[in-house]
Amino acid sequence: MSRKIKEISVFFPAYNEEANIANTVIKAKNILEKIADKWEIIIVNDGSKDKTLKIAKELVKEDKRVRIVNHKVNRGYGGTLKTGYSTAKYSWVAFTDSDGQFDFLEIKKLIRKQREGNADLVLGYRIKRADSFMRKLYTFVWTRLLPRILFGLKVSDYSCGFKMIRKKVYDDVQPLIGEEKVTQIEMLVKAQKAGFKFANVGVHHYPREFGHQTGADIKVILRSVRDLIKLWWQLR
Repeated sequence: MSRKIKEISVFFPAYNEEANIANTVIKAKNILEKIADKWEIIIVNDGSKDKTLKIAKELVKEDKRVRIVNHKVNRGYGGTLKTGYSTAKYSWVAFTDSDGQFDFLEIKKLIRKQREGNADLVLGYRIKRADSFMRKLYTFVWTRLLPRILFGLKVSDYSCGFKMIRKKVYDDVQPLIGEEKVTQIEMLVKAQKAGFKFANVGVHHYPREFGHQTGADIKVILRSVRDLIKLWWQLR
């Protein structure tokens, strides 16, 4: 990448990520120093019950460009995304999961892809998922079948936790009513309808080393199904 991006906000959704959050943030800081003129990192602590918040506060002390938005009560993945996007102060906003399953260095790929076609949204898609068979099956239904059938959403991997979008896109698709998995579907469907330009780029996906994934928990799935039906009814 020959030139730096002018400004970018990066946020990390974090729920019980005490074993991952420090390494994730420190690595991102080192990369952002080299690729961005102005940047910030936002840790969205989603009501963690472990030491995630305590560790995040230490990271903030070390660098004023790192800040925390704390949910006292867990709001789920959709809630953290809304908080991250809405509190970002720069014109470009990127997020990736804080569990280490993505390599933040690949943000360079997203920036390069955006410049190639002047895209408004750059969506990562997982080249090879490092998940169990059941999680892959569940995600295939949510990623490929339902969004395409119900909404005509034409993206490769909508639920991939590595994206970069213009802040204007998020602002223009308000209000978002969906929660959990449906938040991203709703945002992308509305952005597609509004005529924003999409680009997709492959990113690597690595096995989680520490902590527990909550995205495939039965309560999350049931809430997501409910919200998906509600969204379909609203937009039909």
